[in-house]
Amino acid sequence: MTSVPADAGQQGEEREVEPSVLRRAVAASAIGNATEWFDYGIYAYLTVELTQAFFPGELGYLGTLLGFAISFVLRPLGGFVWGPLGDRIGRQKVLSMTIILMGVATFLIGVIPSYETIGWAAPALLFLLRIVQGFSTGGEYGGAATFMAEYAPDKKRGFWGSFLEFGTLAGFTLAVLVVFGLETAIGEQAMLDYGWRIPFMIALPLAMIGLYIRTKLEDTPVFRDLEAAGESESAATGALRDLLARYWQPILALFGLVIALNVINYTLLTYMPTYLQTTLSMDSASADTVAVVGQVVMMLLIPFAGALSDRIGRKPCWWISLVGIFVLAIPMYMLMAVSLPLAILGFTVLGLIYLLQLGTISATFPAMFPTHVRFAGMAISYNVATAAFGGTAPLINESAIESTGNVLFPAYYMMGACVIGMIALYFVIETKGVSISGREVPGLAEHRAKQAAKAGA
Repeated sequence: MTSVPADAGQQGEEREVEPSVLRRAVAASAIGNATEWFDYGIYAYLTVELTQAFFPGELGYLGTLLGFAISFVLRPLGGFVWGPLGDRIGRQKVLSMTIILMGVATFLIGVIPSYETIGWAAPALLFLLRIVQGFSTGGEYGGAATFMAEYAPDKKRGFWGSFLEFGTLAGFTLAVLVVFGLETAIGEQAMLDYGWRIPFMIALPLAMIGLYIRTKLEDTPVFRDLEAAGESESAATGALRDLLARYWQPILALFGLVIALNVINYTLLTYMPTYLQTTLSMDSASADTVAVVGQVVMMLLIPFAGALSDRIGRKPCWWISLVGIFVLAIPMYMLMAVSLPLAILGFTVLGLIYLLQLGTISATFPAMFPTHVRFAGMAISYNVATAAFGGTAPLINESAIESTGNVLFPAYYMMGACVIGMIALYFVIETKGVSISGREVPGLAEHRAKQAAKAGA
């Protein structure tokens, strides 16, 4: 497997990286992402239980969804703190800090007394811990994607990077399996009384496993070479200034792509259990079945989506996904309202089309920035867009359905996000197979050469 040359200031030939090291790097990135999305998954699948425990009054489900959305308030601040720090002290150190902070905050949610015990202090503590989670994930995702991309060989960055999102789906799937298993084992009433706490507590040992793996790895070869050449940022504020002054165009392009990505992600994956139960009146077991079947199929196929991007390019994969979801969102949501088998089919079809975005994130997003500002560029762009349009998606969808009575609103919402994504994608440089080392924007030289060739022709 391959990495970058010792001359980190220029993009060039790759050097060998042990396959075992590459596999550990992939695991280190994926398990943190799985822990993050395990938390989001259990929160989504325990909406009924959390509502009874923390919001038994007038707010009800909207209070619980507000608790989900509020975790995104500090994600941008986390991006502004962790991102430049990762470009100064390294990716591995920051990722070790974020995963333990994330795991502890999730664990503590499981021990908060209920509203009946301590009144409004209960939802206040829930909101506080969700904010801590948001602050930590502000560095976790961008760092994990950067870590994965910088370890992966250029020609297979799509394939290896797809395992980060395998972690996303694994976290979601583990969440629903844990919740379903507990409900089956202890019963619905026990789940409402105390069982909902157990999944949150599981997040801590998951985080500790991830921390152990990460501390056993060196930083990425790309970052180590930049550091050895004396070209890494000497101060976190320097990385931030350089990023905002010189790389505002990829920041805006990434912002647009993340709007599309996360509106679809949080509407289709996170909000779906609530939608199926509260809007389509599906029972909990059926809603769990829809999610598990669809997500397992997505897990099995996501490496193929990443590998496809290594063959045909990142941008063609994104075009297929954005246009496909725009065309099929309404028909598939109408299908989901008919019966359980058709709900599984509709969810899975949209999920498979979405894979062409999801499976290429680690190959596409980090490659939009040069090494010395990559962590900051990823963390800031990704988290600001996610806070505004991702974490709010379940709340917006639920509020819109309640106020309008239109059960197809989630489909319309995803379609609008796809349009924004298409506009942003037009300005993205193709980076299939190019080196992401050095202080130059990856793929820019190749892009200019193609433009010049077209102009000459």
